[in-house]
Amino acid sequence: MTPLSSTPAPGLRLEQITVTYPGHREPVLDGLDLDVADGRLLALLGPSGCGKTTTVQVASGLLTPGRGAVHLRGTEVTRVPPEHRGAAVVFQQPMLLPHRTALDNVAFPARMRGRSRRDARTSALAHLERVGLGALAARYPRQLSGGQAQRVALARALAAEPAVLLLDEPFSALDPSLRHTMRDLLTTVQRELAVTTVLVTHDQTEAASVADTIALLDRGGLLQQAQPADLYARPASLAVAHFLGCPTALPGHVTPQGRFACPLGELDLPDTVTHRGPGHLVIRPEAVQLGTGPDTVAAVVHSVRPEGAFTALVADTAAGPVHVLLPPGTPPAPSEHVRLHLPVAHRWVVPRLG
Repeated sequence: MTPLSSTPAPGLRLEQITVTYPGHREPVLDGLDLDVADGRLLALLGPSGCGKTTTVQVASGLLTPGRGAVHLRGTEVTRVPPEHRGAAVVFQQPMLLPHRTALDNVAFPARMRGRSRRDARTSALAHLERVGLGALAARYPRQLSGGQAQRVALARALAAEPAVLLLDEPFSALDPSLRHTMRDLLTTVQRELAVTTVLVTHDQTEAASVADTIALLDRGGLLQQAQPADLYARPASLAVAHFLGCPTALPGHVTPQGRFACPLGELDLPDTVTHRGPGHLVIRPEAVQLGTGPDTVAAVVHSVRPEGAFTALVADTAAGPVHVLLPPGTPPAPSEHVRLHLPVAHRWVVPRLG
């Protein structure tokens, strides 16, 4: 991921975007504010129906919001048509022109801007080589695999020299190994060209591996936007924590002295926890360890479930259930008494709502 400067300029800014589809009472986007730093890659995450694709459509100009403004590199483009906006979109399906070769598909945006056929094809070949398909320039879409076709679609989007590149779940139809290859390719190309990019994905691993920042949407609004490590370690709410695979939530309150008081006693917290008052202690399951000694809490194993190379375990404590993800080995059995180590550095508190 590209190192972040302290105050990067916005390449894409959405301000108070509201969209309500005809026949629907509730807006699919409701006052959404979103900034994507110039030259950086932002991943949009969220459950189905939260507004991710609608956000891409608004940013690209395919959909005009009922309220709000869209800015690209400081210029408002809310009502500028897509072909004049400077945005390029790659969809889940490549949507290539079937009667044109890969080279001519990629050259198409430059030809539409009035460049000569020779110049457009020269530029297109450079973009195909950038995505590793220079040798397949003469093939037609029907002669390409799914992954190859999606690379051509990416090259075509880049050939448009966009102010912002919008990717709407472009890898979701590919098999896992090919998705990994495409992630690496996207990271390399995005860094090389420093194009402002928005990637819509339902894959948290994909988002964390390629994005400079992640924006988590739900019910048409922004729950939290942060760098991947911060989002996972310091969720802003229980909704964020649960969505990102952190189901442990022990109720209690943070004392004026900065300790978490709950049925387990008063637990130390890292200095980064500034919340005071009622809240929930959250800790990622992979951070919890089985252990012994004074810095552990008593628990009884409730359930054990194999998950590939790891074992998911739920253990009941005096404050509530704690979820644990154990590395390979022999896990404890249900009803077995164990002690859990909750590393202080991995403890976090989110405010209690209501």
